Amino acid sequence: MLDREHSWNWLSVALCILLALKPSGCKDLSGSRPNILLLMADDLGIGDIGCYGNNTIRTPNIDRLAEDGVKLTQHIAAAPVCTPSRAAFLTGRYPLRSGMVSSGGNRVLQWAAVSGGLPKSETTFAKILKDEDYTTGLIGKWHLGLNCESSSDHCHHPLNHGFDHFYGMPFSMMGDCLYWDISEKRAGLERKLNLCAQILALAILTLATGKLTGLVSVPWMPVVWSAMVAVLLCTISHFTGTLIVHADCFLMRNHSITEQPMLFQRTTSLILKEAASFIKRNKRGPFLLFVSFLHVHVPLITTEKSLGKSLHGLYGDNVEDMDWMVGQILDTLNEEGLTNSTLVYFTSDHGGSLESQLGNHQYGGWNGIYKGGKGMGGWEGGIRVPGIFRWPGVLPAGRVIDEPTSLMDVFPTVVQLGGGQVPQDRVTDGWDLTPLLLGATIHSGHEFLMHYCEGFLHAARWHQRSTGTIWKVHFVTPKFHPEGAGACYGRGVCPCSGAGVVHHDPPVLFNLSRDPSEAHPLTPATEPLFHQVVERVAQAVEEHQRTLTPSSLQLDALNNIWRPWLQPCCDVFPLCWCDREDHQQ
Repeated sequence: MLDREHSWNWLSVALCILLALKPSGCKDLSGSRPNILLLMADDLGIGDIGCYGNNTIRTPNIDRLAEDGVKLTQHIAAAPVCTPSRAAFLTGRYPLRSGMVSSGGNRVLQWAAVSGGLPKSETTFAKILKDEDYTTGLIGKWHLGLNCESSSDHCHHPLNHGFDHFYGMPFSMMGDCLYWDISEKRAGLERKLNLCAQILALAILTLATGKLTGLVSVPWMPVVWSAMVAVLLCTISHFTGTLIVHADCFLMRNHSITEQPMLFQRTTSLILKEAASFIKRNKRGPFLLFVSFLHVHVPLITTEKSLGKSLHGLYGDNVEDMDWMVGQILDTLNEEGLTNSTLVYFTSDHGGSLESQLGNHQYGGWNGIYKGGKGMGGWEGGIRVPGIFRWPGVLPAGRVIDEPTSLMDVFPTVVQLGGGQVPQDRVTDGWDLTPLLLGATIHSGHEFLMHYCEGFLHAARWHQRSTGTIWKVHFVTPKFHPEGAGACYGRGVCPCSGAGVVHHDPPVLFNLSRDPSEAHPLTPATEPLFHQVVERVAQAVEEHQRTLTPSSLQLDALNNIWRPWLQPCCDVFPLCWCDREDHQQ
């Protein structure tokens, strides 16, 4: 097994060996650390990209990255939903270690105005590279918290986690941002307000009837005032939900709100402008830029030039729009002469959303041959994501790696490439991918990978290196509705515990090497190694769980409820309307 603490000198030697095979010979890279450009899509299915098998959605820029670089075919997210997956990506640790999970159904941070978020005690790759004199920037989606005690303390802000510059959306895209029929929160809020108004109206009617019949002796004024409140609630219930939800759809530059609510017809151009500006300002390097796309999450904000151009409706248009954005950013690198000195990485935070559906219209992604999708426990469709690395002249072009790898591996990989050291005061679950990408080793560092749903372990995979077989053991799976449909329709995302899941005894076993679709569960009768595999994985799970230490769950109810005093607002809440983009540099 590879040592986690390969130094930059070791890496330089490995690169020299590789480059020595070329006519140009070996060059010393120890003093020329790469710029690092990380590109992450939101809710993109692995089956939505040409280089991963899609022949009907056009993704030429992402496909070209794979042609010129290294493609990972078993790249795994640490969670099938946004917040925990992104926390693991930034820290190289399972989200349970940082408390970025819940135990009661809150799969992600629910509002911008909550106290939960990525703890300050966590170390991100941005923080380490900043200490190594990298200029660090995040453009796009954050969704890892903002405030703790006031609307401006910004305790969880990207600038408190190693980023020198932030421009983007502190929360997350939602269908509610554009008053879509697909509603994450607004519809529920309106129903609750309407119910409160109806209950109040019934109480008022009862009091008024009692007053008129002489059965109840109360002054008329409280009845009148209560009636006025009920009428007001009924009138504003429709607008209140919209106001509260729209308050979460805003843009920030560093610590300042620049646009609230967002004007989505220009959001894409603003993000591209910001990315180009960052690259040009820091072209003398080294820099780390994390572009976290708002695509392809509903409501599928798409530029006019891409609308109606794909064969898959608005979702396909949005994927092709994002691919165009990737091309624009890569063009900026090329124009500034930075292509050969920049490591580029492309991925998605998790699988495509099968639940983003209205009638016959699918507004979520396609996960190819893999079962399930976003929010569906440990099934492959929700956790298997694209993974592409390109570094011209260093990484071999067109290489395909079938070893199990993880989004958590990006942490030690970029830290080592940037000349930093992986922290020794905590458990890190990612492995430096550099030897694997270079071809210096044939195996990744992962023998086992754990698949969590909230704080519950649903599945685990074992890479049995002696045979090359990859086994997958499911201990818990969500109940699909209807049975076998591969989705939890009407649930938003599948539950992780309770009556909505099935606990398997014995566990469900798949051979992913032969059955990547997880279509044919194995039994002791059909697989002679059944008990041996299940027992070995159970042993690995036990060893893994001994490394866990208690942490405050940031997504549990107390940390994940809306608090008015934490609501970011560019004016006085709820009057959160501003447009300061024209005044920004």
